[in-house]
Amino acid sequence: MKFDIVKRRKWWYLLSICLILPGLLSIAIQGFNLGIDFTGGTLLDLKFSRPVTVAEVRDVLKDYQLENSTIQLALTGQESVSPNVFIRSHVLNEDERRAVLKGFETKLGAFEVLRVEKVGAVVGSELTRQAVFALVISWVLMIVYITYRFEFKFAVCGILGLVHDVIITIGAFSILQKEIDAAFVAALLTVVGYSINDKIVIFDRIRENLRNYKKNDDIEELVNRSVWQTMTRSIYTVLTVLFAAGSLYWFGGETTKNFSLALLIGITVGAYSSIFTSSQLWVDWKEYDEKRRIEVKAKGAK
Repeated sequence: MKFDIVKRRKWWYLLSICLILPGLLSIAIQGFNLGIDFTGGTLLDLKFSRPVTVAEVRDVLKDYQLENSTIQLALTGQESVSPNVFIRSHVLNEDERRAVLKGFETKLGAFEVLRVEKVGAVVGSELTRQAVFALVISWVLMIVYITYRFEFKFAVCGILGLVHDVIITIGAFSILQKEIDAAFVAALLTVVGYSINDKIVIFDRIRENLRNYKKNDDIEELVNRSVWQTMTRSIYTVLTVLFAAGSLYWFGGETTKNFSLALLIGITVGAYSSIFTSSQLWVDWKEYDEKRRIEVKAKGAK
């Protein structure tokens, strides 16, 4: 006999609360470590006496905890080296800037400073509001579509699962004080797309099994059977994505670490909510409606 996931749903709810609360507390107390895409920063335009690579420049910046800075080479062809380098980091004061330039001179040789200036945020407050608005609109459209294809209860439970995934992911980044930049936003949208797809697969199997559902049948048993029927697919899919994201995290460059970490956290949590949370919320809602229907029918019979 398979492990009964649905009957133990209160434990899954408790685990979700234990995952969400620390993140919310961290967001309220210490906030986010916003990257230069959100806060702006310092632009250094340097011309070295010899061609340098991005890896060489990043290796120097790592000594000053600036390895996540944006580095661009002024390339004229297909070569991967250039004497002209653009570096965009968080705002540097005079002492920090002097120390970084000294490090470049020591490790990479002589260079000329062509330009030093403070630049504004790439992702401003207006763009951030628009992104949040677009996300909310997408969730509303998902509710409409899932209601049309399935039913309203499935739609709401699916979106609640997405909210669960997003809160835990951004809460984890707040706790770890990992930098949030445009790549993190892209990862978050990827997680939302993956997660809702995983939930739809389970909802679709529940709908198929409901076609043979009779009034005396146990709805919990039906949903538990549906979850187990899609379990192999869910596990294979999440492991495939986690292998790719894990490889990117461990073997990729510094600029992809936060992106891949967000995928690792978000997709893991998304798989969890698909199996253990969203369908269980639907069960509770369904049983509540049935209880209310019986109560109303009993009152009418009096």
